[in-house]
Amino acid sequence: MSLFGVQLFKKNDRRVDHHTLYMIDNYVQPSEILTEDFLEKPGHFCGISGIWSPKPINVHKFTFYMLFALQHRGQEACGIAWQNDTRIKTDKALGMVSQRMDSWLTTQELSTCAIGHVRYATHGGSGIINAQPLAIYCNKGHIALAHNGNLSNANELRAELFSQGNIFQTTTDSEIILHRISHSAKTNKIDILKEALAGIEGAFSLCMLWDNELILVRDPQGFRPLYYAQKDDIWYAASETCALYSIGAENIHEVNPGTVIIINNDGIQSFLLDTGKPASLSHCIFELIYFARPDSELFGKSIYAFRKALGEQLAYRDTLTPDIVIPVPDSGTIAAIGYAQAKQCRFELALTRNHYTGRSFILPTKNEREFAVRMKLHPINAIIKDKIVVLIDDSLVRGTTSGIIVKLMREAGAKEVHLRLSSPELKWPCFYGIDIPTREELISHRLSPEAIARTIEADSVQFMSLDDLLLCAGKESCNYCTACFSGKYPTVIS
Repeated sequence: MSLFGVQLFKKNDRRVDHHTLYMIDNYVQPSEILTEDFLEKPGHFCGISGIWSPKPINVHKFTFYMLFALQHRGQEACGIAWQNDTRIKTDKALGMVSQRMDSWLTTQELSTCAIGHVRYATHGGSGIINAQPLAIYCNKGHIALAHNGNLSNANELRAELFSQGNIFQTTTDSEIILHRISHSAKTNKIDILKEALAGIEGAFSLCMLWDNELILVRDPQGFRPLYYAQKDDIWYAASETCALYSIGAENIHEVNPGTVIIINNDGIQSFLLDTGKPASLSHCIFELIYFARPDSELFGKSIYAFRKALGEQLAYRDTLTPDIVIPVPDSGTIAAIGYAQAKQCRFELALTRNHYTGRSFILPTKNEREFAVRMKLHPINAIIKDKIVVLIDDSLVRGTTSGIIVKLMREAGAKEVHLRLSSPELKWPCFYGIDIPTREELISHRLSPEAIARTIEADSVQFMSLDDLLLCAGKESCNYCTACFSGKYPTVIS
């Protein structure tokens, strides 16, 4: 069926991924956010930013710079909310941050504080209605919120609020937090936040605007990162340090898990959330493996150094001696450098990527998916021919794209093709902000590495072991969530 010239699929059509679609009555429109990673990579979550200044400045400009640096965390939608006298205004749109360049960099509207958001739909579906920041006017005043993460008990919380007569404007779990704030019987802002966030489980790193104040919140288990820094008299906050580097901020600090920070004219104050029980840290290990930008430092670690160490550890465990090591661009590049250096063998960028192919719609047939990969990845035959090749990538989800890449290596004349993954086998879905398919769709849930190799027609497939991954994480290895590999979730999942 088509609507306004756009091809639509029924909701239960297995060709579509429910995380990347939005509803048009009983049909769904293929989202334009799907990239070459659709078949093979876990979906990003979101990126958030904040700014507070003692005097009015062009907050749009600085928010643009930070969100542009966080674009890798979400390409579906972007938005900004800023204080406008006693009210809050928003500007949100589907698409990339660069598409807002003209309006955000040329605006003459000044403000003292703002928050920003880039989104990938992991909960509630896509579409402009769920774009953030969310801004409301309620009995507690004008409030705006930008959320990174997923609430693992969102269904129960939403059902409770719905039974009390609440009207929801979106289908995202972030709105639940705003409803709980408005329901609080407390009068002090600190007490309101403590009460509203008590009983919420899962991942929530938040940037909020409330009464000309910038409020930063991080869940007690610290699933998602959040940082803040100061430059001159202005305070900045962002999901990753790379965004703070982009505006030249100094003295970067991590928002500690379970902490709320309020920045206003009186300075900066912080307090701890009332959890009611001791919370163990559960930093998302996939931030280090794949999601964060290589020039960021998260959870006290250099992303670049960590990924290089993963490649080195892969090499130590691998008895194979290849002729050349080739990364799958761009996610496997740093691990491939570490692998090649540890093996003392050639590192070659012999699989090039076309960055100008635009965005991919859902392609329902194998031939169409193969054509899409061929448009974007191109082997260099002269380097590959007659070589024993090790391909390095960071993860394996469905295995579809990897099979096509192995085929490209064969066509380029490779003598042998071996796939190495710098993460363990993905066997379980995530409930904390990563878009991982159902277990049935995860190839490692169904097949052993040997069976995967036969399926994608590689000579061999080897994964990083969970023990080796935690070895690379170091003495803080117990502070990471590895549920997508082990099935051991740090919160109760209903």
